[in-house]
Amino acid sequence: MNQTTPAAASSASRAARERESRSSGGEERAQGIQSADGKSPMIRVEGLRKTYKTARGELTLFQNLDLTVEAGEMLAIVGQSGAGKSTLLHILGALDAPSAGTVYCASIHVAELTPRQAAAFRNREIGYVWQFHYLLPEFTAQENVAMPLMARGMRKVEAMTLAANWLREVDLEDRGSHRPGELSGGEQQRVALARALVNTPRLLLADEPTGDLDGVTAERVFELIGRLHQSHGLTSILVTHNLDLAARCTRALRLEGGLLTQMGA
Repeated sequence: MNQTTPAAASSASRAARERESRSSGGEERAQGIQSADGKSPMIRVEGLRKTYKTARGELTLFQNLDLTVEAGEMLAIVGQSGAGKSTLLHILGALDAPSAGTVYCASIHVAELTPRQAAAFRNREIGYVWQFHYLLPEFTAQENVAMPLMARGMRKVEAMTLAANWLREVDLEDRGSHRPGELSGGEQQRVALARALVNTPRLLLADEPTGDLDGVTAERVFELIGRLHQSHGLTSILVTHNLDLAARCTRALRLEGGLLTQMGA
């Protein structure tokens, strides 16, 4: 089996991504990524506003929200249910659009991306981990991890090799042939983490990644996220209700009343 580790393969994978972008309509996106000067924040949000129309009138989640996340940070966002934490992650990851304001990720104004560019941006630059793993039950763990690679056109044999490497990275090298129903909750979440990172993104967005796990398993998954964050040079944003885990991140912010404030301030 190919013993190349994800960390060793990362630079080669990024070069391959740029070559692929030219054949998949992503050249404009790739040029935007390359324009980053290395000193700019990974995330810059200014004057963010998000509203929804409801039967009872207009609901405002954010009003003039600002946020800066430096490259390499591991940021925790806490807040009550319904405060808009998941919506904020969706906007940062180009899954939802703001009603007003600017959102820059890796020097790209994500709200100005076309749907095709946004899809390419998400596939190559962002890894997502949710509270529920959302693995496809009819496929093996290795196949689930390989899916994002095959979705962008990589040959199955190569995608499966990289998926096996990532399962080794999350200590599941012996579980690749198992389907999700044959794995524990913690194992399923580790597979989901491998799937999120198989494309070697720069930004990891995690929405309650330990919320569906018992205390011991949650601790192990959090420690794994922290290790991968460090070893792969990620910028990570974690939404969590666990104040103890939030306190162990680089920085922790509370989302309340549509605004972010420093924890403990």
